[in-house]
Amino acid sequence: MASDRVQIFIDRDPTAFAPILNFLRTKELDLRGVSISVLRHEAEFYGITPLVRRLLLCEELDRSSCGSVLFHGYLPPPALPARKPRSASAASGSSSEERPGPSGAEGFTRVGPPPHPSLPASPGADDNNKLGPVVDPRKVLIIAGHHNWIVAAYAHFVICYRIKESSGWQQVFSSPYLDWTIERIALNAKVVGGPHGDKDKMVAAASESSIILWSIQDGGSGNEIGVFSLGVPVDDLFFIGNQLVATSHTGKVGVWNAVTQHWQVQDVVPITSCDTAGSFLLLGCNNGSIYYIDMQKFPLRMKDNDLLVTELYHDPSNDAITALSVYLTPKTSVSGNWIEIAYGTSSGAVRVIVQHPETVGSGPQLFQTFTVHRSPVTKIMLSEKHLVSVCADNNHVRTWTVTRFRGMISTQPGSTPLASFKILSLEETESHGSYCSGNDIGPFGDRDDQQVFIQKVIPITNKLFVRLSSTGKRICEVQSVDGTTISCFMVRECEGSSRMGSRPRRYLFTGQGNGSIQMWDLTTAMDNANKGEERKKEARYPNHNLGSYLNPNVPDTDNGYRCQAIMVTDDRQRAVKSVCSSSSQ
Repeated sequence: MASDRVQIFIDRDPTAFAPILNFLRTKELDLRGVSISVLRHEAEFYGITPLVRRLLLCEELDRSSCGSVLFHGYLPPPALPARKPRSASAASGSSSEERPGPSGAEGFTRVGPPPHPSLPASPGADDNNKLGPVVDPRKVLIIAGHHNWIVAAYAHFVICYRIKESSGWQQVFSSPYLDWTIERIALNAKVVGGPHGDKDKMVAAASESSIILWSIQDGGSGNEIGVFSLGVPVDDLFFIGNQLVATSHTGKVGVWNAVTQHWQVQDVVPITSCDTAGSFLLLGCNNGSIYYIDMQKFPLRMKDNDLLVTELYHDPSNDAITALSVYLTPKTSVSGNWIEIAYGTSSGAVRVIVQHPETVGSGPQLFQTFTVHRSPVTKIMLSEKHLVSVCADNNHVRTWTVTRFRGMISTQPGSTPLASFKILSLEETESHGSYCSGNDIGPFGDRDDQQVFIQKVIPITNKLFVRLSSTGKRICEVQSVDGTTISCFMVRECEGSSRMGSRPRRYLFTGQGNGSIQMWDLTTAMDNANKGEERKKEARYPNHNLGSYLNPNVPDTDNGYRCQAIMVTDDRQRAVKSVCSSSSQ
């Protein structure tokens, strides 16, 4: 506040106000021990324009348009495909496949419930559509990947990219304009036995109950295979081998086979979770049962041409199976009958069931039960070394270490608690159906490697946090190189090099609000984090960096023995040898 003679500042934050007061006195800026962004907000509050300009310059010096050492690449926003003029029949609402919604200002699309397919569009239908959330047609909604291909879904079209060691990422395919807003996508970059050999790729996109499928060749040409209807909203869309699978929580499963060119819809119990393992599709249902379908054989009952759905296990408490994770042990490829399944229930229970070779006839047996969650389990992951579960209480995570003997889970000493933490992630109040699939927190990664969560704290942000799924430790932080909002993300491993000995690298792909895609090298981030842990251990135990190597007792000529220890120091990596000898009395 100000009087006639003097200005009086109200000290809101002593730590941040001290540099401001020092600047007013000396015109010098001391940034030690204070955040630049916090100091800038305080300076803006007090209206000290010269200080605000200096702090903005400091922030610009720290920010690089080329990103940090983790930044790997940038794909510019694609050109929007031209919208095809609608035919008279489509305009009258007689087509059940096209469901255009009214456009808002600047091309933004309002999404709402589609009109009934048997009725023409009416003014009332437009009023209902206006109740839905507004979708920006320029931003990336979902990113999916398979092998060295990724597909990015925008509101009304999809773009496919492929990476090659020599040329990097290249755009391969762009779909025509779609009149509906995409909510789910799936990609199969290796179709075996297709009409063009093994060079076919397939991309599918779903909106509400409709699914459109394209076939893409390496040259970039694409053909529309067809438009299929599940009859109910599609919740999950993915490929199992050559089969495109769509599931709905209402209890329907749709399967399209690339060889037979056949679309099949099957009614089952209402589905609350699903997972895949090899050629098997496992369904967790609200009646407490786990069902499976062998997709490799595409089994159809001869009498009614229905899918062969088999009950695998029933929960002892009859709770809904809200999360599923299947782990195929190395022994599975040999014996073919060892399988481990972890699942979570609506009551918060976490159970592990195991199919032993000696119990093939009687089905899986209950192995372990954990009742540590008080909310329904939303995610679960069983890997080689850890069991990770997430519940609906603000993404509360519990983890356990898994003991294995010859690759198979063991009871000695059994699974032990490891960590408890939360992956706080706020969602939009009125989000489009694509938001959940495009902003899935994970865990991501191979089951025999370290897996990570991706944390997006608030919906509108340009920053993501990468955390270990086992302990919750923060691995790194990524921030958009151009300052744009991150609208979706995905983690994939890509084989960028065909040279012998080269390993796939793990990347974080972020879709931006302006339509671009940015890539981040998580392999480097994981390596740096592991090196940091090693340095901490070495600093904590300086005399036990590489351990001591003790030679076996070697008898001497005088019936004594000689023990030789080699210690390696931390800083200079010098070998210090000490030899101690003793002889028997």
